[in-house]
Order: sequence, then C-alpha cells, then structure tokens
Amino acid sequence: MMTQNANLLVEIFVEELPPKALNQLGEAFATVLHQHLKTMGLASATSQLQVFASPRRLAAHISDVAKRANDVQIEQKLMPVSVGLDQSGLATPALQKKLQALSLDVSVVSQLKQKMDGKSLTLFVDSMVKGVELQMGLQKALEESLSKLPIPKLMTYQLEKDCELPGWSSVHFVRPVHGLLALHGSDVVAVHALGLQASNTTQGHRFEALKPVIVIEHADVYVQVMAKEGAVIASFAKRREEIRTQLEMAAKQIGGVKPIDDEALLNEVTALVERPKVMVCGFEKEFLSVPQECLILTMKANQKYFPLLDESGRLTHQFLVVSNINPSDPSAVISGNQRVVRPRLADAQFFFDQDRKKTLASRVDGLKQVVYHNKLGTQGDRMLRVKALATKIAMMLGEDAMVASVESAAQLAKTDLLTDMVGEFPELQGIMGGYYARHDGLSDSVAWAIEDHYKPRFAGDELPRQTVGLVVALADKLETLIGMFGIGSLPSGEKDPFALRRHALGVIRMLVEKNLNLPWGELLHEAYGVFGPLINSDEAQVVAPLRSFMEDRLTGQLREQAYGAKEIEAVLALKPELLCDVTKRLSAVRAFSQLPQAAALAAANKRIGNVLKKVEGVTAVVNEKLFQESAEKNLYAQMQLILPKADALFQSGDYTACLQTLAGLRESVDAYFDGVMVNAPEENLRNNRLGQLKLLHNSMNRVADLSSLAT
Repeated sequence: MMTQNANLLVEIFVEELPPKALNQLGEAFATVLHQHLKTMGLASATSQLQVFASPRRLAAHISDVAKRANDVQIEQKLMPVSVGLDQSGLATPALQKKLQALSLDVSVVSQLKQKMDGKSLTLFVDSMVKGVELQMGLQKALEESLSKLPIPKLMTYQLEKDCELPGWSSVHFVRPVHGLLALHGSDVVAVHALGLQASNTTQGHRFEALKPVIVIEHADVYVQVMAKEGAVIASFAKRREEIRTQLEMAAKQIGGVKPIDDEALLNEVTALVERPKVMVCGFEKEFLSVPQECLILTMKANQKYFPLLDESGRLTHQFLVVSNINPSDPSAVISGNQRVVRPRLADAQFFFDQDRKKTLASRVDGLKQVVYHNKLGTQGDRMLRVKALATKIAMMLGEDAMVASVESAAQLAKTDLLTDMVGEFPELQGIMGGYYARHDGLSDSVAWAIEDHYKPRFAGDELPRQTVGLVVALADKLETLIGMFGIGSLPSGEKDPFALRRHALGVIRMLVEKNLNLPWGELLHEAYGVFGPLINSDEAQVVAPLRSFMEDRLTGQLREQAYGAKEIEAVLALKPELLCDVTKRLSAVRAFSQLPQAAALAAANKRIGNVLKKVEGVTAVVNEKLFQESAEKNLYAQMQLILPKADALFQSGDYTACLQTLAGLRESVDAYFDGVMVNAPEENLRNNRLGQLKLLHNSMNRVADLSSLAT
C-alpha cells in the first residue's frame, strides 16, 4: 500500500559558521541526509535535493518523502539443511530457535526454500520487513548526517536549562546550535538533535528580519518566507550569483573598471552575509604608488573587499564592499569601511618605503640566520646550493652568456624573505623581490627571475617568462626535491608539507612545455651533487625513488591530457631522458596504433621480446651466409631497406614518420614467424637468427616499447 508523500525540510539554526568551510558543510549535511532517506526507502528514487547554507543555517529541502516506507519482502538465509532439519524433515531445535528470534512460527517450516549456497544446501525464508516510519528514519539520518560533517574544529558549549532534552547538558559541535526545524509538508517531524527538539520555527537575518521568530508553515515556502520575513537568501549558490551580479552592476555604473576575478574571495564573502548589498568605496590615490599586489592582497585578505581594476588591469583607488546590511543611508557604512582600510594601506606603504632603504644584496648575509631545515641548514646554505645548480643548468643549456644573471638571481631570490612586506604578507615572496631588484637598478631579466622562480605556484599557473627565471626555478625546485628525498622527508597520503608533488609537476611542466634539452638523469645527478655530505651518501638511494615519484606525477599529468594507458606505458617503458620528447613520442604512438599493421607488429614485437628474454648475451650481429630460409632472407632484405630510413627519421626527431616507416615490415615479420624456427639446434644458426631479431627489436623500440600496445 502506498504511503502519503510530501516534501521534507530540515534546518539547523546556529551561530555564525566558519566561512571557508560553510559551502562544504552545507553540501555534506544535505547530501548525507538525502542519501540515508533514499536508502531507507523514505525518499523516492526520483527525489530531488535543494541545499541551503548561510552564515547561520544549514538546511535541506528533499522532495517526495513518505510518512512511512513501503514494506519490503526479503529472502533471509537461515542455516544449512543438514543443521535445520532432522531425518524426518522436521525442524531441529537450532532452527526452532532461529525462527523464534525472527518472530516466526514453526509452522512455516514447510514453506522454507532450499537452495544451494556455496557447496551446501541451505534453508531460506521469505519475510516481510515493515517500512520505517519517517520520524524514526529521519532521526537516524539526521544523526548520521551530523556525525559525518567535515567540521574543521569542534567546540563544546552548555545548553540553557530550559531547552535541554533529557540526558543533554553539553554539546560538541562546530558552533552553538539554537534551533532545529523539521517539516514534512506542514507537519512537524518529532526528531531531536544536539539537545534540541524540532519545531516549525527559525530565525532570520540578525539585524534585518521583520520579526524575531519566523514560522515556516510548509516545507515548500521556506525560500520565500526566509527572503520576505527573514531577509535571508538561503541558497549559497543564489546568494553568490546575487553578489556577482551586484559587483558587475556597481562596476558598470562607475564605468571603465571591473572587480577583481577571485572565486575564493567570492565564496568566502558569500559565506559571510545572508542578504548582500554591494557598496562603492575609495581610498586616497597616493597609495597607488605602492605595488598593486600589496594593496590588493591587504584589501582581499584582511577586509574581504573587491578591488577594482581598470581596463588595462591596473588597480584603481576604488573598491567594492559586500555589506550584510542595507541601510537607507549607506554613507556610514561606506565611510566606516574607508576609515578601516586606510591604516592597512598606510602600513603597506610604510613597509614598502622602509624595505627600499636596504638593497637586496645587503640582505644576503641575513639568510645565514634563517633556518631552512634542521638537517639541511639555513636559507644561506640553500641559496649556495641553488646558485651552484642553476649555474650548472645554464651551462648544460649552452647559455654561458647568461651565467652571471643566473648567479645574481639565484643569490638574491630569497632575500625578500627578510623584508617587512613579505614578513607581513608571505604570499608576496618573489613578487616583492622583483620590485626591490628593479629599485636596486638590476636588469629586468634578474628581476623577472627573482619574481618567477616560485612558478608554477599551483596547477595551471604560468611558467617563468625568460630563460634566466626558468633556470633558477628549475634549480630551486630540484634542490627541494633532492634535499627532502635525501633526508627521507617524503610525502605520505594526503600530507605533503614541503609541496613535493607540486615541485615535481613544476619541473616536469618546465622541461616539457619549454622544450628544454636537459637529460632527466643528468639533472638529478647534478642536483644531488650540490649537497655534499648533508644527505644520503648513496646517490642511487636518493635519485631512484625521486625519479619514480616524478614518473608517477608525469603519468598522472599525461592521463589528464587524455593519453591512453597503453600509449603512456609504451613511451615511458623506455625511460626517455628528454621529457620534452615524451609528447612527441606519444603522438607518434597514437598515429601508429591507428595503422592497419599496428596490431600485428605489436604482437610480433612482444613475441620477439619474449624470445630474447630467455637468452643472454645476444648481439645484434647478422651473417647473411648463414641464412637458410627464404623468409629470413626476405625479412633481412626488407630490414636493409627500411631500418636505415626509420633510424634517420628517429635521429631527426620525426617519430611519427619513423614508426609509420617500420609498419612496412609487417608482412615480412609475419612470414618470418610462419617459416623460420628461431631456436634451431645448430648453435651458429640459432645465434644468427637471434641476432637478426635483436637488430629488429632494437630498431622497432627506439620511439616506444611497441609490445605494450599488444592486446
């Protein structure tokens, strides 16, 4: 029998939630609640979920929820027939006890099913399980949802005596909870949580609600009532879009400006307000003499303001504030925000002026006083290692003329860590070094290198703009990787305190995307060499696991670029030294795999590899006078014709044409395996045939291990 369905609304009303976690908390609360109601059969298969999250509430609207779930017939396993029935087919005491526990009469024995379960004939019974009532099911789902919330940090608080449920006095939750609402249609569901009993009331905006207590008459009117009477936009997504729209409209009214594009800031501000109102503020233009990165950061990080940029991307003296109140006269709010930001900007200006009184070069000795790692010395020690490695990389690239610039940039790259500005805003390290380098009269290439040597800072970030910066960035990241692997400080699970995964991906991206002719093994060897006795004395024990770690990052990156697993395996199996070649090899393999000859050649290549694995000391030497079969003569003739062309194409870097040329061997290879017995009893004949296969195998696997493509 169908039960009555209606839409369900659940809300917990709390004190202001952590803004950076709000959206995640809202999604987790609603999703787990919905999933559990579905699992219990209370929410239908087509039930829809609406998630609500504001600074003071987490809520979920779930459609098509039953008052009681439908009864479900299940088949329950009892016990083996040999245990449950005696020789006369009557229930044994063990079966009688089991049936009694299930509230079943012994008379059902004749209705029991007998089926094979594994190797034994087993008794099963069909029974009807009553559907769970909404009150009980929602109680379980609510408890489960609250227990699984990704709460950053729990707090403990005491309930007021007049609102305690029996057994409740202290509560552990992310913030104090003051209300619980649960409505099935217009009916209150009698659930409880965190010491509170559910009702149909809540509270609206802290300052602008029309009444102190908001009554929700029906689950489906929540959004409208909260907006009208509570002055709250309950949906996080709709509130965010409202803020975005108001920001764009305010910028349009000013003209010639646009708000800074920062999704993280937009999300955080959305989590701070319940009914947003955007207002235009400004500061004195004199502050624009300070680098705009400093002003933008202080406005965003400290005040949650949206700086306004002109059409060329330069900071203007105006900014936008997202207020949580909408007074008839906004002048007090505007002047208050302008008054608050002014000291922040003045501090930035002071730091900038003070820092420029000392050159970066004068700060180099100070790096000796800054501990980098207790096993790896100071920032001064690290600077010397990066400088030495950067010099070697420049020489490996054949850029001897820029060695002086590389050494200067490497020596000064970390000195801005000692400035007041970076001390206040660590996010500006590198950026401020670039500004101070230009103030000191250093070249643009050195200034850019100082600024860029942290790049790429995150996935998708741009790479260093010039070769000097590229070299210093490579040296900086390789020094970190070798150093941490050398002392055994490796990433584990989700923990990566030294961002080694990001550093590895950064090195890979620079080598690949900048097409750098730098052999991977030589780079790691040179990086190991700058440490001396500080790290593990066995180079292989440091470099081998690091290379494997970086290969894993490379594999993951290539998969994200939509290359197939077999294609990647085929290329990386050869452990190519030049990463800048990897994508070219992958493209060649992809083109080759689409040829009609590809499958047969890949299978043959795998067969050849298996044959050669079983013998030792095979050399790629062939004596034509020992040929006996026409198939081996024909294959060798084709090899003489095709292999030189393929080798030349390989040397020129045309990997695609190289593999396509090798495809011409398919018929000769097939005929060879049909007509030639490789393991001939005569040793000289056998070795000659193995030598021919070795020669063929070497040429076929220069671009990639084609056997990896075999099915």
